[in-house]
Amino acid sequence: MREHGFEPDFPADAQRQLQTIPSSPAAQPSEAVRDLRELLWSSIDNSTSRDLDQIEVAEQLANGDIKVSIGIADVDAFVPAWTPIDQHASVETVTVYTGIRNFPMLPEMLSNDITSLLESADKLAVVIEFAVAADGAVHSEQIYRALVRNKAQLAYDDVGPWLEKKGPAPPKVAASQPLQAQLTLQDACAQRLLNARQRHGALNIETVETRPVLLHGDVVDIERQQKNRATELIEDFMIATNEIVARTLEKFALPSIRRIVKSPERWPRIVELARSFGATLPSAPDSRALNEFLSARRAADPTHFPDLSLAVIKLMGPGEYAVERPGDTEPNHFGLAVQDYTHATAPNRRFADLVTQRLVKAAVAARPSPYDEGQLTAIARNCTVKEDAARKVEREMSKRIAAVAMSHRIGETFDAVVTGVNPHGTFVRVLRPHIEGMLVRGADGLDVGDTLRVALVRTDAERGYIDFARA
Repeated sequence: MREHGFEPDFPADAQRQLQTIPSSPAAQPSEAVRDLRELLWSSIDNSTSRDLDQIEVAEQLANGDIKVSIGIADVDAFVPAWTPIDQHASVETVTVYTGIRNFPMLPEMLSNDITSLLESADKLAVVIEFAVAADGAVHSEQIYRALVRNKAQLAYDDVGPWLEKKGPAPPKVAASQPLQAQLTLQDACAQRLLNARQRHGALNIETVETRPVLLHGDVVDIERQQKNRATELIEDFMIATNEIVARTLEKFALPSIRRIVKSPERWPRIVELARSFGATLPSAPDSRALNEFLSARRAADPTHFPDLSLAVIKLMGPGEYAVERPGDTEPNHFGLAVQDYTHATAPNRRFADLVTQRLVKAAVAARPSPYDEGQLTAIARNCTVKEDAARKVEREMSKRIAAVAMSHRIGETFDAVVTGVNPHGTFVRVLRPHIEGMLVRGADGLDVGDTLRVALVRTDAERGYIDFARA
């Protein structure tokens, strides 16, 4: 962490501030803070998550629209700007998940307890409310503060199979007909949003995430985290929420931090990759055409689709934070096919989201912006730098974990895909288990997206090295 510019330990003044923070909301229901505790709010996240940033509830309207309310943890209510905890968060900018230990942006007493939207507790939230028509169009947007209570804390791995009709309902869901109806309605609404985005060219990408399998504290294997209907539900709701917050800030003519992924840096290679599958893409970047190609490949070869997705992601280049000034026409988010996009849904674990929360709270309350343009520019720049650093930490730790898990498999051969080619070497990802390493022999002529057979020749857990040779 320190090698990449992080300071994992909270300073003494932040610890002192933490002791002064109340453990429950000081605000009471009022004209400024609505009381929505009776609604059937629920959350869906990883089974081990404690830093819950959002909860959801939906309502079927008589005209066929679905009204959705997304409650985002009101972290700003407990961590004012420029206080010691906030200043530490402004340097770290992100919670780093290393697979073995988490390094939180905020003290865990806050992110995992006081501000976390945990089940059966009264919490302060910023609510983003909107209606979704049958064609996925979003309208009737509102943002306001509220007291909320999460009625059901659920997990992706339990809810997803049930929504897909591939598994039983989780116990909390099975025990409540209203909750079953609520989740089914949320899923239907999320599918409306997803279909609308895909019609506009949002990329049909499937990334692969892994987690270590531990036995008595030792890493014994690497398993893939499966994306499912529940993860899609939350993803689609969060994208819509982030768009609404961005449009709201634009409406109030406030400078704000946007999340952008520019047109792909290596579009010609994406075109070449598509040609290898017998498809033709335009010479200029075109998200709709790329999505049509990706959708066709998902249908034709779902097993290897995540690896094609990974290659496209690598060729698109990383996202970044940028300041949008009133009247600007900044580049849109290429991968999501949206023009207005910010990060606003994870203030417990991303500083850009906490800053955006303060901006939107000030806007709807008709207060001046808490940040000037220069401060926002510096914040956006640091958030981009630290997000990249966090990816490096997480990648290095995942390599160490994978090296431990693979140390007993020297000499075995695997199917792999090339994920990176740079002056440091050629890198490949093994398909099963999903691990990445360097191709130390036989790399000539290979490029991102090529598939091959490799043999594991060496692991070094201390340095996180996994070396392969072309088989």
